[in-house]
Amino acid sequence: MIRAYKFLMRPTVGQTAALGEMLRDHCSLYNGALQERRDAYRHASKTSIKYGQQSAQLKEIRTFDPERQGRWSFSSQQATLRRLDKAFAAFFRRIKSGDKPGYPRFRGVNWFDTVDFPRDGDGCRWDSTPHDPVTRVRLQGVGHVKVNQHRPVVGKVKTVSVKREGKRWYVILTAEQPEPEPLAATGSVVGIDMGLASFLTTSGGEHIANPRHARKAAAKLEAAQRKLSRFGRVRRDKRTASHQRAVQRVADLHRKVRRQRLDHAHKTALDLVREHDLIAHEDLKIRNMVKAPTPKPAPAQPGSFLPNGAAAKAGLNHSISDAGWGVFLTVLTAKAASAGRDVIAVDPRNTSRTCPECGHVSAENRPTQEKFHCQSCGHQAHADTVGALNVLRAGLVRRDANPA
Repeated sequence: MIRAYKFLMRPTVGQTAALGEMLRDHCSLYNGALQERRDAYRHASKTSIKYGQQSAQLKEIRTFDPERQGRWSFSSQQATLRRLDKAFAAFFRRIKSGDKPGYPRFRGVNWFDTVDFPRDGDGCRWDSTPHDPVTRVRLQGVGHVKVNQHRPVVGKVKTVSVKREGKRWYVILTAEQPEPEPLAATGSVVGIDMGLASFLTTSGGEHIANPRHARKAAAKLEAAQRKLSRFGRVRRDKRTASHQRAVQRVADLHRKVRRQRLDHAHKTALDLVREHDLIAHEDLKIRNMVKAPTPKPAPAQPGSFLPNGAAAKAGLNHSISDAGWGVFLTVLTAKAASAGRDVIAVDPRNTSRTCPECGHVSAENRPTQEKFHCQSCGHQAHADTVGALNVLRAGLVRRDANPA
């Protein structure tokens, strides 16, 4: 199996400048390749340029510009061109499926934050000073950069990536390692119902509180963004010291919320994986759930629109995003795979409207957000617990229908 590791780097002042130049030059290569594709297709011949053709030009580009493009790893530049090729492949796939195309866009220097090295040892070397107690990663054109390795890397390192987040630099590794030993069976199964009042409710009636990290940080973030808004939009290298501090403050607050949300997802998922052999959850289409409502034109007043609940929906969307359901389900699936547990996604329709006792389905079974009262048999329970029970039953049906 492939596992990823993310470590904080501790570059010197000179190495920080070199890392910034590496991102700048890869961004320039990406934008130049995109411009070439656009110009070729806009020509009367409608020529389509592929990755192989652009990769073949790299040697000439590096020879022509040895002080910039020639400094960096050839394979990392190929990875940047593959990144553009994947963007175009996704663009054509969306056209074919009838989705919104989203043509690949040019990247600003501030929005190009990652450089990939496809193979350890080709332009990079993880643990480049093995006899030194301090771990380092060697990057071509940058040197040996110190790394805060807070846990051991198991298996053979396959790829290395460098990522900038605000003023911090990280190295991300992927390592190939043998399949881990599954955890001992517990004989327990559980269904979970995702929500906003409670982050999740289990079929056993346990409620996990919703931490609402973004809401708790809203006042500080609002003040920081208000202070940042006093500065005009200028290039990164034209910002004053006060402007840079304001930018960093906003970035730090967002990073803290993101890390708090990820920490909560890891801890909650780990508890579930340790205690249960099977975990069933709703197959939520979160991207569709946070879409803004479609505007309703007013027929009697051209150019005007009828109320469509957009303000209330925006608040709901913020709450869904703050809960971090997508992050949690991704972490849960990964941890379950490592532990040999089963995770099953089921259709969420009517899970909280179906009586677990008699099977009666009705919207009137749920008179309030929390209360469930079956109109057929009179069964009463917490609505989220009922939803989790129905999710578990559907999950068991799917497991029995598709035995491993």
